[in-house]
Amino acid sequence: MAEAKPAAPRAVPKAAPVRGRRSVSQWIRNEFRLFRKNKELVILSLPGILFKFVIAYLPMVGLILAFKNFRYDQGLFGSAWVGFRNFEFLFKAQDAFRIIRNTLLYNFTYIITGTLVALLFALLLNELTGKLMKIYQTTMFLPFFLSMVLVGYIGNAFLDFENGYLNEVLGYFGLEPHNWYLETKPWLFILPLVALWKGVGFSTLVYYAGITGISSDYYEAAKLDGANRVQMMLRITLPLLKPLIIILFILGLGNIFRGDFGLHYFIPNNVGPNFPTTDIIDTYVYRALTKLGDINSGAAVGFLQSVVGLVTVVTANYIVRKVDRDSALF
Repeated sequence: MAEAKPAAPRAVPKAAPVRGRRSVSQWIRNEFRLFRKNKELVILSLPGILFKFVIAYLPMVGLILAFKNFRYDQGLFGSAWVGFRNFEFLFKAQDAFRIIRNTLLYNFTYIITGTLVALLFALLLNELTGKLMKIYQTTMFLPFFLSMVLVGYIGNAFLDFENGYLNEVLGYFGLEPHNWYLETKPWLFILPLVALWKGVGFSTLVYYAGITGISSDYYEAAKLDGANRVQMMLRITLPLLKPLIIILFILGLGNIFRGDFGLHYFIPNNVGPNFPTTDIIDTYVYRALTKLGDINSGAAVGFLQSVVGLVTVVTANYIVRKVDRDSALF
């Protein structure tokens, strides 16, 4: 019987190269090549990058104040470390629930009303033609550049008890005048109206710019199918604006825990009787710090507001990413 030949050893297959992985040197070369290709744009952006670094990033070293008992004689890094004790200032305050509630509800109202009204105005602007459109745009955009101090004086012209326009109108119809600065309920409507008047012009132009970027081929095809203007708004304009709407909404949520200090301080004139409906975290902390001079608690509240804003933006973006990946911010 013939002897069985030993089986030939199997060739071990070579591992396939892993795709999608690049070495660090390759990544550096690609980035340098991209930089050289766009060096003019990078040079043009340097002033903005420097401004952002100095204004937004360099002061972040001061966040350490939120965890220290700062003393001028010991300096920023020599002061005693107290951990989270400074954060107790906000949550142990007597009016903590009220100011947190007001901040969240007001900001949510500003986001919703601002988005809806800005979208409506942008759609209406898109229907206008001729020279009057520029006048409408300028008129709507002008309040955005006014400071809240000036807006406070304008509000006082309407709300003053003796010479205010609103009381004069009420007197013309035989109604009793109101001391608006000593009442609470009217501010639930006054503050959103002022915020809408001041900020809706900017948001309108942002949405209008998004509408002008939509190809006219969609509208021409819709006209051939017999669609009217309202149907084109609902079936073409709004669906194509959805990513922009979602992005601006997510960015607005980043300030959900940070109130508009100028709006809630200068418009109600910082009058005590209307605090139940006008007071927010920022105005409460400001008044407390002017009396106590505790900058550590102020830094802690500001740090907490930023953290909550970051968590809100990331969470909202995660939800949007799960529903519609293309509409997410990142």
